[in-house]
Amino acid sequence: MKALVLLSSLGLISLLAEIFSFKKLLYPFVLIGLVATFIFNLSDWNTNITYFKMMHYDNYAVAFTSVLLVIAFLWFLMSESYFKEESSLTDHFALILFALAGTVIMVSYTNMTMLFLGIEILSISMYILAGSKKNDLESNESAFKYLIMGAFATGFLLFGITLIYGATGSFDLTEIKNFVTSHQGTVPSIFYAGVLLMLIGLSFKVSAAPFHFWAPDVYQGAPTVITAFMATIVKTAAFAAFLRLFSTSFASVNDIWVNIVWVMAALTLLVGNITAVMQTSTKRMLAYSSVAHAGYMLLALLAGNSYSSSAILFYTTAYSIGSIATFCILNIVTNAKGNHSVDSFKGLGKSNPLLAFVMTIALLSLAGIPPTAGFFAKYYIFTAAFQSGFTGLVLIAIIASLVGVYYYFRIIIAMYFKESTDETIAIQLNHKILLIVVAVATILLGLFPDFIIRLL
Repeated sequence: MKALVLLSSLGLISLLAEIFSFKKLLYPFVLIGLVATFIFNLSDWNTNITYFKMMHYDNYAVAFTSVLLVIAFLWFLMSESYFKEESSLTDHFALILFALAGTVIMVSYTNMTMLFLGIEILSISMYILAGSKKNDLESNESAFKYLIMGAFATGFLLFGITLIYGATGSFDLTEIKNFVTSHQGTVPSIFYAGVLLMLIGLSFKVSAAPFHFWAPDVYQGAPTVITAFMATIVKTAAFAAFLRLFSTSFASVNDIWVNIVWVMAALTLLVGNITAVMQTSTKRMLAYSSVAHAGYMLLALLAGNSYSSSAILFYTTAYSIGSIATFCILNIVTNAKGNHSVDSFKGLGKSNPLLAFVMTIALLSLAGIPPTAGFFAKYYIFTAAFQSGFTGLVLIAIIASLVGVYYYFRIIIAMYFKESTDETIAIQLNHKILLIVVAVATILLGLFPDFIIRLL
């Protein structure tokens, strides 16, 4: 709860920065604010306090909020230039901070009205930010598609919530769970319809196939730094919300949705990875890669055991750190060379050893190659699914991972084994710090995964 209050306060202060003429101080102020929020958030560990019967701040919420705050801090280091180029930078600060406030609600809600509010606070901010490159037609298209598909997702979600309320008479997750448990065999059919509609709505939010079609276009058209925010912070919050709902209220009716999610996970893994292979644009390839990673996280949702929350926490951490690195380097290369094709990475190993080295570490992590964090992230996900009997799906996920290795290594080969006449690309100090931090974090989490996996 402290994190929500502080992030909302930072957002309001950002709106006032233009009026009171301190917008030049806003960037360091926000970074300090995020550090303070992280510290206050950790003070809620083991408190298990419920606020207004709508938000429960247990260790699950504290852990995911901490991950979101760390990734947000890294994202701000990556995105400093984004807040310098626009005259409306204070609005951008406010939108990002309010989006973060929405993610805090999504990981701590105990009432479906709060789930809806959290998703909408996050989504409305992202609709605007996706189109924040106002003079770019692709950015405008990205915002339009995001808005349309987001509206569809909201419709499914609200309709599902309505049906569940009609069947149980409550929005509270615990009361819904108790109702289902005490009415085994007599649960109204509209409840099951509501579960399926909410499943569809949340699947839009995490870009799971076959509801992933908006993601590549939105990711490609949005400013690269906003794409990085979508692929990391938005996806982490969405999966935390997804898991909280389906592991509590809907766990006892999993026979209704398990087979559907099984098919969705398999489709997401295969479609995401196979389509990524065919892309020549690095940005679009990473978009389909993000779709594929949603498939891996669906495995933990399916597992539904005590291992699931820890597996998703570790996976989102490892994936987000790797994605921040890849999008940061992509943004640097794109700004220097004017395009984001795979060919733009040719010869980077000789001209920019730091960029090439960190990109290699990040790509190896996303591919799940040891000793990086991504290897153990997939290991824990596969273990959780295997323990719950989803052996066939684990085999599909392993095959999909092998496909993923191909397109990740295509960039590595371009960096080290293809020639380029381009000169060295200048790297800002904040980007150097960020790249070193994420490279070290990726290796350390690969060597000491228990640091996070035992939190929950």
